[in-house]
Amino acid sequence: MPTVNGSDVTKVVVACDAGMGSSVMVASNLRSKLQARGVEVVHTPVNEIPADASVVLCHQGLASRAQSTVPDAVIVPFTIFIGDPAFTKVEDAIVKGTTLES
Repeated sequence: MPTVNGSDVTKVVVACDAGMGSSVMVASNLRSKLQARGVEVVHTPVNEIPADASVVLCHQGLASRAQSTVPDAVIVPFTIFIGDPAFTKVEDAIVKGTTLES
C-alpha cells in the first residue's frame, strides 16, 4: 500500500472521468488552500494522471483505475464533491506533515 508523508507532497492531482466540472471545482478549492505551501494542484482525466503524482484525489468509483494508472501514488477516494472528509485529510496531512496512505 503506497504511503507518503504530507510534508513531501509537491503535487496533488484531482482526477476525473465524467467531465461534469465538479472535480474542476475541487481542484480549484484545494489549489487555493495549498498554494501557500508550495503544493501544485492539477486536474486531469483519470487515464492521464502524470507519473510524478504522489497523491491523487478521485471519486471512489475511479480509485482502481487511478491506482492502475499510477501504481506508486497514494490514491485518496472521495464520495461527494463538496465537503468530503477526504479533502480535509489530504490538506491536514500536508499542513501537519503526517502520513497519507491509499
